[in-house]
Amino acid sequence: MIPLGAHWDGEATTFALESRHAEAVELCLFETGESGRERQRLPLVRGADGRFAARVSGVGPGQRYGYRVSGPWAPERGQRFNARKLLVDPWARAVSGTVRWNEALGSDNALDSAAFVPRSVVVDPRWDWGDDAPPRVPWSRTVLYELHVRGMTKRHPGIPESARGRYLGLCTPELIAHFQSLGVTTLSLMPVQHSAPDMHVAKLGLANYWGYGTIAYFAPDARFASGDGGEQIGEFRELVRALHRAGLEVLIDVVYNHTPEGDPHGPVYSLRGVDNATFYRHDPERPGEHEDSTGCGNTLDLRQEPTRRLVLDSLRYWVNELHVDGFRFDLAPALARDPRDFDANAPFLKELLADPVLSQVKLVAEPWDPGPGGYRLGGFPAPFHEWNDRFRDTARRFWRGDAGVVSELATRLSGSEDVFAHSGRGPQASVNFVTCHDGFTLEDLVSYAHKHNEANGEQGRDGAAENWSSNWGVEGPTDDRAVLRLRERAKRNGVTTLAFAQGVPMLSHGDELSRTQSGNNNAYCHDGPLTWLDWQLDERKSEFLAFVRRAFALRRASPAFARERFFQPSDVTWRRGDGAEMTRDDWHDPERRILGMEIHGDAPALLLMNASPHGVMFRLPELAPPLRWRALLCSACEPPSRVRGVRVRVAAHSCLWLGAESPARE
Repeated sequence: MIPLGAHWDGEATTFALESRHAEAVELCLFETGESGRERQRLPLVRGADGRFAARVSGVGPGQRYGYRVSGPWAPERGQRFNARKLLVDPWARAVSGTVRWNEALGSDNALDSAAFVPRSVVVDPRWDWGDDAPPRVPWSRTVLYELHVRGMTKRHPGIPESARGRYLGLCTPELIAHFQSLGVTTLSLMPVQHSAPDMHVAKLGLANYWGYGTIAYFAPDARFASGDGGEQIGEFRELVRALHRAGLEVLIDVVYNHTPEGDPHGPVYSLRGVDNATFYRHDPERPGEHEDSTGCGNTLDLRQEPTRRLVLDSLRYWVNELHVDGFRFDLAPALARDPRDFDANAPFLKELLADPVLSQVKLVAEPWDPGPGGYRLGGFPAPFHEWNDRFRDTARRFWRGDAGVVSELATRLSGSEDVFAHSGRGPQASVNFVTCHDGFTLEDLVSYAHKHNEANGEQGRDGAAENWSSNWGVEGPTDDRAVLRLRERAKRNGVTTLAFAQGVPMLSHGDELSRTQSGNNNAYCHDGPLTWLDWQLDERKSEFLAFVRRAFALRRASPAFARERFFQPSDVTWRRGDGAEMTRDDWHDPERRILGMEIHGDAPALLLMNASPHGVMFRLPELAPPLRWRALLCSACEPPSRVRGVRVRVAAHSCLWLGAESPARE
């Protein structure tokens, strides 16, 4: 069977495209100079396997191309073929250029779109990986760090100007040293498959900065490369190889739930023109309209075999050819709606988990989509790990002082057994986070009680309305020292809770640098200083960075946080502010805002949490001689080197992390 895409064999390039309902496919070859003019148009021939293909001599790496596909115009059957639209090859390994918004991109007109659509690029598949090997970090030792390539690197003073905002900036010694200083093991890159803006963003003149709008699932996004003639592939490979050599894994965020083509009347970039009826889900009661469980106007139809093949082959390509270590699946329930409701045994999930390559890499699900019944936390099969928003919300609510949260906080700190145990998974199935790309940064979480998204052009309607945040007395920036002190304490509480919990912690890029987005909790469309990390640190920010490093160094040093099984009753004791064990009545006391978590074992650890507005003297549990408690981390102060007596003070709105040590180690 002829492989799909464009494949160069040293003498010629074979082009192949699959479309069940097309009547004809034309290959358009373009010049690579400034004119970018179309120089040749060739018909592809339908083969016995149903694929349209042609072998073209004299065409090799660097050649720009696109497709025009002819077929029925029958919107009532979901078929919207229009040969006036130039199409990006869904199987392209590289893409050159960007979408330039014009009405010619629209689905329902006869205007030619070639001047406004990126070109697919023929690439040289050869690459010498040398001694590259995946780090294979076990989940029990994994610390995730979610980041945006451009935002992470654009303003770093130690990165050469030519590498800022690009793949190669991410693997400079300065950035690698920063990741290692945080104890990070695994970078989770926000989308790096080639993307395009949706119509709404394009018309506003804003950017698809986050990249959740993929149009070429095999192609590294040229936004982050020095060129777009295939350089993006080599530079992405250099990034992966350098990170692997530093012991860092690379996960990529993949968007197989929707494309930026929007609803049936939206723009035509690729899949709509190739075979709209096959690639997108359609409403069975209104076949001309899309089912939309993504909130983006369309949903890919992974019930159909050609769509699954596109997705699974692209995943294998990123593992086999680009050496990534795993994937985070955006709006993952949308991938497994069969026929309409989420099904953990849906064809896509079954084939993914049966695949000998893909089943061996790290798989992370965002376990919700905005469609009916789309919240599926805990519903994915092993070996999936899942973003746990219940951890996020509970930690936020507890530390801002909400009532009745203590019981759920204990469950989240223990690895969320109530969510994951039924599927046979352990605490490592829970990817814990306090912040991520979507929502407030950690700095903004403690500085704003309300979102401030006016710059997004949607009159503040976008972004989550409830963020469980607190400004601690003043909305936004302030010079009030008392407010600033409480904010720093609140940030440290969030970091400590994340570092101390069972499960896999995930940091959001720049939180350790006290990054702000000025209260914007949905900055997906801003490519500029609002979203780029500011690496200039004053004393306050430097102290917080040191605190984050210390917290995760403590986690890394303790075997208590590498558990692969949930706690048994003998493994942990929950304590009140007076040091006594929590009783049934204590757990149901809505006014309780103080909790102690004592983890037993060879290296006992104790976290004392006080979300009340008053300090408390906490009676410490007894240890077997010669062990005694040592304060290791305090969100309100520098901890003393040793704890004297049987009580320790925990300040208001603060936490204290203690470890058991022998006097001989002083």
